[in-house]
Amino acid sequence: MAEVAVCSTINNLEALLVHDEPKLLRKVHREVSIIKAELESIKSILKDADWRAETGNENAKTWVKQVRELAQQIEDVFDQYTIQLSERRQRRGFINFLNKVTRSIVKLKPQHDIASKIQEIKQTIVEIKKKASGYESSNSEADQDDPRVASLFVEEDEVVGIEYTREELVDMLVSGETNRMVILLVGMGGIGKTTLAKKVHDNQKVLAHFDCRAWITVSQSYKIEEILRMLIKQLYQSRNESPPPGIDAMDQNSLTDNVRGYLLQKRYEIVFDDVWRTDFWRFVKHALPKNSKGSRVIITTRNKEVASFCKESSLDYVYEIQSLPENEAWRLFCMKAFQWDFGGACPSELEKVSREIVRKCEGLPLAIAAIGGLLSTKNRVVSEWQKFYDSLGSELERNPNLTSIKKIVLLSYHNLPYFLKPCFLYFGIIPEDYSITCGRLVRLWMAEGFIEEQKGKTLEEVAEEYLIELILRNLVQVSSTKINGRVKNCRVHDVVREIILSKSEELSFCHVLADEDSSPNNQSRRLSMHMKNRMDEIQESTHISRIRSFFLFAVGELPKTGPRWVN
Repeated sequence: MAEVAVCSTINNLEALLVHDEPKLLRKVHREVSIIKAELESIKSILKDADWRAETGNENAKTWVKQVRELAQQIEDVFDQYTIQLSERRQRRGFINFLNKVTRSIVKLKPQHDIASKIQEIKQTIVEIKKKASGYESSNSEADQDDPRVASLFVEEDEVVGIEYTREELVDMLVSGETNRMVILLVGMGGIGKTTLAKKVHDNQKVLAHFDCRAWITVSQSYKIEEILRMLIKQLYQSRNESPPPGIDAMDQNSLTDNVRGYLLQKRYEIVFDDVWRTDFWRFVKHALPKNSKGSRVIITTRNKEVASFCKESSLDYVYEIQSLPENEAWRLFCMKAFQWDFGGACPSELEKVSREIVRKCEGLPLAIAAIGGLLSTKNRVVSEWQKFYDSLGSELERNPNLTSIKKIVLLSYHNLPYFLKPCFLYFGIIPEDYSITCGRLVRLWMAEGFIEEQKGKTLEEVAEEYLIELILRNLVQVSSTKINGRVKNCRVHDVVREIILSKSEELSFCHVLADEDSSPNNQSRRLSMHMKNRMDEIQESTHISRIRSFFLFAVGELPKTGPRWVN
């Protein structure tokens, strides 16, 4: 996200240098050029720092926050300068109108000397660049627990809602086509892809049917050579054989030849769990011969584009994992929440709040199981369970028993290219259970400056492509479609939205002010107000100097046609 802020600031400075008359910029033109160049040098190392920050490196997190705040400070200072410049020009027409609107919405504080602020910025840049190397010395992704591991060890009596699918997939593995078949399980994080694949992989029929087998968990930052080495070792191990000597020194081509030669006359079954990118299959498939032995490959992925890319023939099969239906979701919740008492059934006094909690989970097995397990340790008191429901967002953020939910969802967030991250976080602005029209959403993204220009395409076309990519990654849900099949309305899962809100607060991206909140966050760049009874606070809230975009959802008073938006 710091990369987004820096890129936006660089673009704004570029516009300032190009579009404003040099004679009016002569006192600051050189300073703007210097600051722009310094930001570009910071940008070159920011991508790595951003990744380290998002995967647990505390030093990187601190440094990235400082860079983000610097970019915002630069933006503020030069916006103030631009407004002063426009006031001196006294331009007529549309630009003058926009300046008046800006001044009427944002009440800027009395200006200090712009030159001194620029010198402060330059000094801050020097200090930040000195600290750039320090972020590498703290913990990184390798030190973090992998939240996906728990999905490999779900007990048989805890499997809910996938029994039929499991038997169907087992049958596909052990019977039918004699040529190699690729089976793709696709769905959002936490939907149960890994659990389903593992139950199929460990089935006794499957164990007995194949000559050799392997299970490979694919990381976001995988190296194809390491994948192939793990594959060789597991295939040999499944037959109680020793892997060939020297594989640790082999290059990619040698490893590919080794795997292919070993599998050529064998019936094999291999699972690649949590594949993130299409180029994975582009490299791995060459090691997997299309023999006539009835071999099977299972790939789990969150990305529909990956699934489409891996499906290369009519023999291959794509299975989209759906959320649990209401009855199965309720059964799983009761199994976890009341596993020690009440015979696994929900007592009548807790049923109302329990069903509210289950509805909040929207059929996501990971969330249902984790929340149900946590509630099994709490007192059977309605007020305590209601309090938990009302504070679910903070519970997901702070409760160690629920951190796996956040980590699983954030794996998808971390995998997004930098330009999609603010578009995804933007869904936190929208109230719970609210679907926004896609046309309105992409225009908001455009107005915020999130959309990058691409040759031969309009900004709106690029923005629509951004939205489709978020949908393909199973981060955004389609609420309704038009007659021509295009997406009309979209939303995010309620649990995902809670995590978005937490991330937005952390990044000062947006603060949501609802009825239970006391005051807005003074550091946020955006304010979204979901109000019923506190309309008198709106004017006071819009005076916060850092706010760039303001959204008003008068919940219960206005039809759900979209936000009132000011930028």
